[in-house]
Amino acid sequence: MSGIIGSKLNIRGSGRIAKLGTDGQVLTSSGAGVAAAFEDAAGGGLDWQTIVTGSTLTAVAGNGYWIDTTSNACTITLPATASNGDEIMFVDYARNWGTNGIVIDSNGLNYQGDDDTYTVEYGTDGTALHIVYSGATNGWIPIEDDTVEDVPTKGNQEGIFGFGHGADTLGMTNLVSNAGVVATDVSAVGTARERLAACGYGGDKGIFGYGKTASLTGVTNLVSNAGVVASDVAGVGTARYILAACGYGGDKGIFGFGNDGSYTAVTNLVSNTGVVGTDVTGVGTARHSLGACGYGEDKGIFGFGYDGSNLGITNLVSNAGVVATDVSAVGTARYGVAACSYGGDKGIFGFGNAGSGYLALTNLVSNVGVVSSDVTGVGTVRGKLAACGYGGDKGIFGYGNINGGNTNITNLVSNTGVVASDQAATTGTVRYYLAACSFN
Repeated sequence: MSGIIGSKLNIRGSGRIAKLGTDGQVLTSSGAGVAAAFEDAAGGGLDWQTIVTGSTLTAVAGNGYWIDTTSNACTITLPATASNGDEIMFVDYARNWGTNGIVIDSNGLNYQGDDDTYTVEYGTDGTALHIVYSGATNGWIPIEDDTVEDVPTKGNQEGIFGFGHGADTLGMTNLVSNAGVVATDVSAVGTARERLAACGYGGDKGIFGYGKTASLTGVTNLVSNAGVVASDVAGVGTARYILAACGYGGDKGIFGFGNDGSYTAVTNLVSNTGVVGTDVTGVGTARHSLGACGYGEDKGIFGFGYDGSNLGITNLVSNAGVVATDVSAVGTARYGVAACSYGGDKGIFGFGNAGSGYLALTNLVSNVGVVSSDVTGVGTVRGKLAACGYGGDKGIFGYGNINGGNTNITNLVSNTGVVASDQAATTGTVRYYLAACSFN
C-alpha cells in the first residue's frame, strides 16, 4: 500500500507563475512505512523550537517552527545539504501569514521539482507547512500545507449593558451584538440599582454585582452565555457601590474597591461557576469611581478613581486574583472612567472627570499591564459610563453622564485600540452609573 499525500503552492520567478497541482508523491511502499509517514505528517517526530518572530530564519532538518509574522514577513533559508527523509515543519503561529507571509529559500536545492531561482511564497492565514526531502530530483516536497479553517472563537463575542440611573434606579439591560450593535431594552430582572459593577466568569458568562438601591447592596445577578440575566443571588461580602470589576485567570472574576460609607479597597473573587467569595483584605489605595479591565489574556487591572482627590494610580491583578500594590499614575488623574479589553490581550481606560469637567481621552493598557500616556479623546465627553468587549477582540464604551444630562451614545474600540466617533444614539434608555460585561 502506498501513502499519497497532496500539496499545492505557487512558485514565482523568472517572470512567470507555475501552479503545481495536488499530484501525490509516493513516500514508501511498506505498511509500516505508511504509518510512520502519517505520524511524521502530523509533526509528531519533530523537535519544536521557540516562537520565531524575526524576519529571517535558517532552518534545521528535524525541527518544527512556530512562525509569528505579526510584525514582519519571514524569509526562511533551508539547509544547504539534505538527505532523503529529512523533514521540517513551519506553522502560522498567530494566523498572520495572509498579511505577512513567509518566503522559502531552498538554498541551492530543488523545491517540489523546481530549482532555487524560483521564489516560494506562502500567504494564507493558519497554514501548517510540512516538507520532506525526497532526493536531488524533486528536492523538498510539501507533504502537508493545510490551512486551519475552523479556528476556535477567541474572546467573548457579545456584551451586555445593564442597570443604572435615569429618572430613577433601573434594572433593564441592552445586549451588544458581535458587530457592536446595541439592542433595545430588555425588561429588568433582579433588583433595580445603580453604581454597580460587572465582569465575566466561566469563559463565556457574566455577572452584575453590588450597587445602590435605597441603600447599599451586595446582591448579584448571573448572565448566561446567551445573555439572559438571572434573578437575584443574595449578597456576599461588604455591600458597597461605585466599585469596579474585571476578569482574571481566563475564567474567573474579581469585584474590587468602592464605597461602603467610606472608601474601601476590599475585593471579592468570583469563581469559574459564578460564586462570589467573601471579602479579601484590600491592597492599594482605597477609592471609588474607578475602572477595571483584563489584559494579557488572564490578568486584570484596576485604575484611576477618587479618594477625595482625583487619582491615576493602577493596581494589577495576577492570574491567581491577587491584587498588587499601587503603580504610580500615568495619564490624567480622574474618576468616573470605564474600561474594557481589546485585541485579545490588551485593555483601555476611557472618559471620566478630572474635576474641571468631563473628558473623552483614553489610556491604553499593554499586554503586560503597562498603562500608556493620554490619547486624545474621540467622541462626546462624559463620565459615569460603562464598557465591555464584543466581537472577540474589540470593545465598546456606552451611555453615561454628559454636561446637561444623560446619554445612550456609544463609541466602538477597534482591535488595535482606536476609539471611533459617536455612534447614533441607541434605542436603549439613557442613563449613567450602569455596568457592562461580555459573554459568548
